[in-house]
Amino acid sequence: MKNLLILISGRGSNMEAILNASIPGARICAVVANRPDAQGLAIARAAGVETRVLDHRGFADRAAFDAELLALIDSYSPDLVVLAGFMRVLGDDFVRHFEGRMINVHPSLLPSFTGLHTHRRALEAGVRLHGATVHFVTPALDGGPVVIQGVVEVSDADDEETLAAKVLEIEHRIYPQALRWFVEDRLSCAGGRVRLRGSAAASRSFCSPALDA
Repeated sequence: MKNLLILISGRGSNMEAILNASIPGARICAVVANRPDAQGLAIARAAGVETRVLDHRGFADRAAFDAELLALIDSYSPDLVVLAGFMRVLGDDFVRHFEGRMINVHPSLLPSFTGLHTHRRALEAGVRLHGATVHFVTPALDGGPVVIQGVVEVSDADDEETLAAKVLEIEHRIYPQALRWFVEDRLSCAGGRVRLRGSAAASRSFCSPALDA
């Protein structure tokens, strides 16, 4: 059994997708939010998951918050820390402490469009394919080794809202899959690249239903 601890800041839709996936061999030991009004807390409690709140606004600086958050996470001894819409930049020392044990989903096909406003920037760039990436977290912003990517088609009718909805749907597919592989001990990372053990047919990319058609 692998213990997963999930960090959220808001509605927690990726957290909910993970809970609904009921991944064999995975136990969600806690959901931690940095905002007491995060909607995902109620979803986690309804699912019987322990929740904690560590409000970043109560700390003098990022380093103090990071130190307290690190101690809180370590008290649960998680095998993996899962960032699911956690909207705080974590310091390098924090990230290094959980190196190889912290994972994130980003709403773009990394390395394109790191940071914020990914859908707006994708539309402005005129790309025809967009998507989401699950990756291990490193000190480089959105620069960690890629586990899996999901691709969606950008149509001429898309705006930020419709494109965001497409990408979120694919996030809900690829994040539970990445966690299944971790729980099954199928992921390894060497030389900055993730390798997937098991079936040679295993795919590390997902397409939207429109692209599958």
